[in-house]
Amino acid sequence: MKAHAESIRRVGLVANPEKIRTAALVRKAARALRTLECTVVTDPDTARLCGNSLPAADSLDTVVRNVDLLLVFGGDGTMLRIARQVAGLPVPILGVNVGNLGFLTSIPPEKLTESLRRILAGKFSFDERALLEATVQRGPESSVQIALNDFVLSRGASSRLIEIEVSVNGEPLTRYRCDGFIASSPTGSTAYSLAAGGSIVSPDAEVLTLTPICPHTLSIRPIVVSLASTVCVQLLSSRLVATLAADGQQQTELSAGDTVTIRRSPRSVRLLRPNDASFFSTLRQKFGWSGGKV
Repeated sequence: MKAHAESIRRVGLVANPEKIRTAALVRKAARALRTLECTVVTDPDTARLCGNSLPAADSLDTVVRNVDLLLVFGGDGTMLRIARQVAGLPVPILGVNVGNLGFLTSIPPEKLTESLRRILAGKFSFDERALLEATVQRGPESSVQIALNDFVLSRGASSRLIEIEVSVNGEPLTRYRCDGFIASSPTGSTAYSLAAGGSIVSPDAEVLTLTPICPHTLSIRPIVVSLASTVCVQLLSSRLVATLAADGQQQTELSAGDTVTIRRSPRSVRLLRPNDASFFSTLRQKFGWSGGKV
């Protein structure tokens, strides 16, 4: 773990290529970092977004393996995509919010230069965020996905409820008839799980939140289990096709009898956090709670 500001000398700049307005911010960051005597490099997509005015590596993989910090320009969706790509690597990532809510992006655009100066002065810390791993089993075939926020099993295009059976550490929990089911990491508690009635969880809590989406039985509620748990979900509906989504981005089609086993991944992601940012201050600001700046 890099503990001192002087160890951040090479910074990778990665942007969502669909957000054209990020180009000016990327160039602004590059100028500020060069003034602070840092070397900057971009991935090919970001270089094209900026009119090829910045140095580029041959791939994003090359960038993340050769920098001390990865600066990500976009919204939470961009951060989730990059987080899965750097999973298990020591490089920390820091988000510049060019999206809407921005729970994972710590720096607002108007504070970009000031924040970079503070970070290079050593005013930061690291957060280690747990990833989830889902193994989809269909007969003898299996596939594995990872997610930072959540895995969502949903009924797809059908208007009918799906039926699933859920067990925790080999013990049956219940059968759900519902629109879907969310297994959320602590980081993902403020995403789909929250919208479906789940609790807000501090990102350093060692828990996994299981949240049904519109369950048919009103007594069924979200449940919080240990992050060390193994959760098995089996699709029982025989006439419906369901989908499993990792962070709402990578989708796998499921059929009757398929099982999804969700557990903590052995890999994790490191987020760099400026000292003036915290999870609770983000809650106050984003939700307009008392004490926050709206």
